[in-house]
Amino acid sequence: PPCAPRALVLAPTRELVLQICDDAAKVGKYCPFHTVAVFGGMDYGRQQQELRAGRLDLVAATPGRLLDYASKKALRLDQVEVLVIDEADRMLDMGFIPDVRRIIRLLPPRERRQTMLFSATLSKSVLDLASQWMTDQVVIQAEPERVTVSTLDQKVWMVTSREKPVVLYNFLRKHGQGRVLVFVNRRYEAERVGRELQRHGIPCEYLSGERDQKVRLKILDGFKSGRIRVVVATDVAGRGLHVDDIETVINYDLPYEAEDYVHRVGRTGRAGAQGEAISFACEDESFVIPEIEKFLGQSIKHGYPPEEYLKPAPPTPPAARSEPARHGPGRYR
Repeated sequence: PPCAPRALVLAPTRELVLQICDDAAKVGKYCPFHTVAVFGGMDYGRQQQELRAGRLDLVAATPGRLLDYASKKALRLDQVEVLVIDEADRMLDMGFIPDVRRIIRLLPPRERRQTMLFSATLSKSVLDLASQWMTDQVVIQAEPERVTVSTLDQKVWMVTSREKPVVLYNFLRKHGQGRVLVFVNRRYEAERVGRELQRHGIPCEYLSGERDQKVRLKILDGFKSGRIRVVVATDVAGRGLHVDDIETVINYDLPYEAEDYVHRVGRTGRAGAQGEAISFACEDESFVIPEIEKFLGQSIKHGYPPEEYLKPAPPTPPAARSEPARHGPGRYR
């Protein structure tokens, strides 16, 4: 018979679902409750078996795959006592709200469950959702996330868009062995930058929503363990993912929103450790810097990269140059 979880956590990304399950395991280390992660891109039958394997206390899920299992009667949602909707603002941005509405219709009425909604921003749209899904809702607003000068050295390097690749290459070549997380704004850029670094002898991986789920999990595990030192990523890695001891975050592309900057650089300088955040500001993106500084409530050091970082990278090996060009989204241009 289908199991009926007591608690349900909905999250917009697979990585965040896994992080929630990891945290649940740590918090409930000495509690005999059973947690299952439900998301697309992994073995369908195996997840279904886990859902049917007896008692089920907590399910953390992405909306689409959860609806799939519910429609096939692999689990029941009519016994849920606690509903948590994580990253509600991203749920809105990513178009998940229709699926969330369908899921909520399968739950007990709002008067018979506790509902918690977490969001980085309390927009009118998010508050409207809260009023629909909660009774007697209470807003608890934490202080906006801030980075502290004592643990994080922030700097902006003024470069041209053509200088970005060589500055990144030279920085990584001279940086040593610490973990480095490089942020870009687009999926195809993550692949392009990652592969270009690999061609020039910089061991790294790239992480974006287009990569196979098993590959993404393998990269994250390797980054956490230290086996992978450099990861080029889109913002899929920016929220909810915790990797200890990242020494440097590089904004290869400056983010479009000030809050995204804070989420990115917050991956380093954690728990009192020293960290470094370097942002490349080119002619296309410098306009966002005043907004970021206003949000931070402080100015960021501006300057130019060391002269040695502007030296051209060595020629690409012949084997790499002979690779045929590919075009289109997510491919070389």
